[in-house]
Amino acid sequence: MMETNWKTSWSDEELVALREVLHLLGREARPLFSANQWNSLRRFVHQGIRNGLFGRNNYGVSRLLHSLQTAYVVLHDIGLKMPSFVTVMLYHTTEGEDGVKRETIVNTFGEDTAHLLDCMRQVKNLYAQHDDNALEDENFRKLFLSMAKDIRVIICLIAGRYVLMRLLNHSKEVEYRKRITQECRLLYTPMSHRLGLYAIKRELEDMAVKYDDRETYDRIAHGLQQTKTAREAYIKAFIEPLEKRLKDSTQLRFHIKGRTKSISSIQHKLIAQSTTLENIYDLFAIRIIIDEPDPAKEKAACWQAYS
Repeated sequence: MMETNWKTSWSDEELVALREVLHLLGREARPLFSANQWNSLRRFVHQGIRNGLFGRNNYGVSRLLHSLQTAYVVLHDIGLKMPSFVTVMLYHTTEGEDGVKRETIVNTFGEDTAHLLDCMRQVKNLYAQHDDNALEDENFRKLFLSMAKDIRVIICLIAGRYVLMRLLNHSKEVEYRKRITQECRLLYTPMSHRLGLYAIKRELEDMAVKYDDRETYDRIAHGLQQTKTAREAYIKAFIEPLEKRLKDSTQLRFHIKGRTKSISSIQHKLIAQSTTLENIYDLFAIRIIIDEPDPAKEKAACWQAYS
């Protein structure tokens, strides 16, 4: 998407991440755009870089890397389309007198993209005005959601915080990391759960444990890694007879997913039961996901599978 003299201002780890995400976006995002749109997007990003809009924030996080990785999550992990992708990439470039004008966005990417950028700006302005205690207020959280006007804005914001939490893994700014973790716990994790973004919710919760109690996180992660092969074999053996029985005795359309419970869930059990990892036996979760197009028959189908 761009060429720049990275080596003067990027760590080796950041360079690897930057090159990887640029490669992925070139492969997966490029087909969404016409040649003119793609070239315009590149030009606007380059312009933003020259104007210092994609530099580091006050805590050393690269806005460029954050925007690129968030755009990839929005596109690849969540499945949103071009307007959301452009909103994430160009939000910083549309601010200020020298920013990309709304009319230019409409002419290049369409009214829907301009609408999303407007909504994003409104929500960001509201968020910038809150104090540290506001997120604990349910009324503020409801206001935050209502101000978004378009659910895609909330999804983009969740993706942005998800990427930021990843980028903070090696940050030396402890207080900043604590604040972002607390914001995720109060606002972004519950929203991701409400919107069905369960994989993101799970990782946000696990990263919160990592940043709040690294010793416990490492101990659980190490214990799970040591037993990974045995656990996967156990889950497979557990699922096979269930799958056969459902296929043989019902007409349900379904698939079964098995996984190890999240680190945050295991940590909660350790605390609640005052025990050790070796004494936690319900480390697995099995889900039977039923494809029943008729809402009136959903409950009966679920009970049939459960029985």
